Amino acid sequence: MRRITTGSTWEPTIGYARAVVAPPFVFVSGTTGTDHATGTIPEGVVEQCALALKIIGAALDKAGAGFADVVKVTYVLPDRADFEPCWPLLAATFGANPPAAMMIEAGLIDPRHRIEIEVTARLPG
Repeated sequence: MRRITTGSTWEPTIGYARAVVAPPFVFVSGTTGTDHATGTIPEGVVEQCALALKIIGAALDKAGAGFADVVKVTYVLPDRADFEPCWPLLAATFGANPPAAMMIEAGLIDPRHRIEIEVTARLPG
C-alpha cells in the first residue's frame, strides 16, 4: 500500500492522504478546488471543479492511473443547482470512459467550497 499527499493544509490537520494506492485500486479522497500553493479558492463552481479535477488528475498520475481508469465518482455540493454548470467539464474529463457516479447535496468543510469530488480508480493492467 502507498499513500500520496499533495501539500494540502487539510491533509496533516485532519490526518488523511490525498490518495491511497491499494492494488488494484486507487482511492482518491474528497478533493475541493483549493489551490494548495496559495490557499486560495476560486469563487465560481466551474473553476473550483476544474481545480479539483486537476488535483485529482495529478494524484491519479502519481498512482499510475488516469481518469479513464476511474470506476466510481462521488460529487458533494452544498447547492445542487451548482452541479449542472459542471456537467460539460465532467463529461469532457471522463469522455468515453464514464464511471459510476453519485451526487450528494451536503455542507462542506469551508463555506466557500462549492464542490468536492472523490474518485476510485482501478490500476491499469
